[in-house]
Amino acid sequence: MRRREFIAGLAGTAVSALGARAQQPNRLRTLAVLSGGAENDPNNRGWLGAFDTALHSLGWVDGQNIRIERRYGSGDIARMREYAKELVDLKPDLVFVTNTLSATAMLEATRKIPLLFVNVVDPIGSGIVSSLSSPGGNATGFTNFEFAMAGKWLQILREAAPDIKRTAIIFNPELAPFSDGYIRSFRAGADTLGVDAILAPIHSVDDLERLLIAQTREPGGSIITMPDAFTVPNRSLIIDFAVRHRLPSIYPYRVFAFDGGLISYGPDIDDLYRRAAAYADRILKGANPAGLPVQQPNRFELVVNVRTAKAIGLAVPDSLLVRADEVIE
Repeated sequence: MRRREFIAGLAGTAVSALGARAQQPNRLRTLAVLSGGAENDPNNRGWLGAFDTALHSLGWVDGQNIRIERRYGSGDIARMREYAKELVDLKPDLVFVTNTLSATAMLEATRKIPLLFVNVVDPIGSGIVSSLSSPGGNATGFTNFEFAMAGKWLQILREAAPDIKRTAIIFNPELAPFSDGYIRSFRAGADTLGVDAILAPIHSVDDLERLLIAQTREPGGSIITMPDAFTVPNRSLIIDFAVRHRLPSIYPYRVFAFDGGLISYGPDIDDLYRRAAAYADRILKGANPAGLPVQQPNRFELVVNVRTAKAIGLAVPDSLLVRADEVIE
């Protein structure tokens, strides 16, 4: 056999090996799901349900041609790392993760099993992919925010409440390794608008209460909530405090506004989960994550809760209401 033919044969064998498992139509695939949220959070269940429904519409039926193993991290880093190792031991065909922490926990456990993510803020800075257009490793997926969003949140909040003098941005630095990018945008926006920018890093519910109380000592306080694995599951505490102390506030996801928050502005998370199912389908059929570009949100939603505005004595301007995708009366 000629050397060129021998090398070509080796290359063909390697490609065949990589795709062999995916090309077995009757083989039961295993999909491992590591959620960063809590199992009992109805919104987390709703987001995962959107993914499941879209995956089912593509022909994947749990118990028939796919087995789905689910674990819920509930914002606990140690628990996510433990579950990541547990899921790797199952040797799944694909792992689906739902935020930055669950993605990094899984990549600590494996750099070989295909990984699909949603709701990752800074996949390059977090070391999850090498670039958006060519991820390059075993991971790809869907981002949710650009750092410039922090300036946009402050702009919308100031439009809704022109009298605010200072704004605290709430985040958990341990669960938001991407926070520096938001903070830069937040400070730049505050300088432009003449608002005092206050960093409110929190590590526990007790920290949350203490830092929020500080915003009520003088008039003109307000809050922005950064999206992370602490603020989302603890949103009811933040929302209740803001309403009780009449603090204008803005949040990253529509679920905050539907749970009583004043304003939310952020990506349509259901849409990201639905779109992720199409990538899952392709990877389960043999596509390499390294060749699937990281996708960004297509749809952003502005939701205003007029009921909450009335409760805190705020008249939301018509200019904001007419731009809202949804107004909660």
